Amino acid sequence: MGEREALVRALDEGAAAGREGASVISCPYPAGDLRRSAWVRGYAKTRQLPGAD
Repeated sequence: MGEREALVRALDEGAAAGREGASVISCPYPAGDLRRSAWVRGYAKTRQLPGAD
């Protein structure tokens, strides 16, 4: 798998985790890994802020 594909997959996984309401600390990638940044970005994009209705 290429690096770009891995980043897109991590972004999608993070978005799915955000929609499911998972904790941000559930990210499966280690610190310093670009996939972690992509995962958190996907998570943040879909996660609703508290009090935002």
